Amino acid sequence: MPTKRIATPARRLAGWPAALAVAAALLAGSQVPAAAQDAGPGLTTPTVFAPHDPGAPRCTAPAGLARSLAFAKDNERDFIQGVDRGLAMAARDRGLAYRVTQANNDADRMLAHLRELRADRTGGVVVAPVDPDSSSRSLQETMGSGAYVGTIVAPPATSLLNAPQYLTGKTLGDAAAAHIRRRLPRANVVLLTHDSIEFLTPRFVALRDALKTVPGAAIVADISPATVDFEGGFRTMQTILQAHPTIDVVLGADTVVLGALAALRAAGKDRPDQFLGGIDGEPGAVAEIKKRNSPYKASIALSSPVFGYAMGQHAADWLEGKSVPQGMDILPSALTIDNIARYEADLADPAAVYADPVRRASYLKMYGNICYDSRDRYVNFPWSSERK
Repeated sequence: MPTKRIATPARRLAGWPAALAVAAALLAGSQVPAAAQDAGPGLTTPTVFAPHDPGAPRCTAPAGLARSLAFAKDNERDFIQGVDRGLAMAARDRGLAYRVTQANNDADRMLAHLRELRADRTGGVVVAPVDPDSSSRSLQETMGSGAYVGTIVAPPATSLLNAPQYLTGKTLGDAAAAHIRRRLPRANVVLLTHDSIEFLTPRFVALRDALKTVPGAAIVADISPATVDFEGGFRTMQTILQAHPTIDVVLGADTVVLGALAALRAAGKDRPDQFLGGIDGEPGAVAEIKKRNSPYKASIALSSPVFGYAMGQHAADWLEGKSVPQGMDILPSALTIDNIARYEADLADPAAVYADPVRRASYLKMYGNICYDSRDRYVNFPWSSERK
């Protein structure tokens, strides 16, 4: 007669920790997280993506992730605040929990935030990197967990957002050149650049190219502020004014040009015939354009709440196993007093813009397709639609 095996207490208890972990996860309404996988190198060779196919087949939905969306901010400039607002609205509309981290221009702090989000199994993360190089590995690890990662300009990302940078700079440069020809026989020009960020370099190449066509334009300062914010623009312009008391044209990102305008006003050097123009369509720039006799004449709108809303929608789609774009263009448009009212209405209701294919196409253009099953084809090169 066979001997009956009696489980010892040790045997009976050996499997309990794992069983209890499963039970706890199920009681919490979540799945047990799968072990994070290596994301691989992604697409490192520059690739031209076909137009995005919104009807692409569905694939597997990622398991073990929370239905949550997070925005890792580099700082609190108005442009980033607009992204935040669009993401928050999309999260609300798609039933995602939403949280924000703020690095305050500190790369180490951003890395700590990214680790925390990964540990919390956050399903979608949108990032405005402080230092793209230092955050690269952490973002790859986040993608390895199966999460959606959207980035603003810099790779790596599941889905990377960029502007056609040369066209963006050319739109502003052409407006400045036309103003100089019309109102300024000679012009001392200041370029507040970000040439240290290679992904933005084409916009400043375009600005220089446009100014070369104007005989009376002289670039007296071509400099990158220490920080990409109001304070950086203010301090840089204070220094420039010591060497060049008369400035006629200032071009750069809205946030730094607004700082430069404050420095000009503080020194009593602002004039109605000046041309100050920026990129991003920030609220402060829009308010200046509306003022009579303001030196601020143009802003190239990049509609951050609209593309923020789109990225939030893509994160939710990803978590449901849908295919999302690998790249997305923010299309530049020059704001004038004639079109600002419509622009402000669109920014106030990005959901309506996203739902209307015609209005959406005036702000955004999408390329490529990626989903959870093809996540190893994430973008790991400085993507631009202008690359041929």
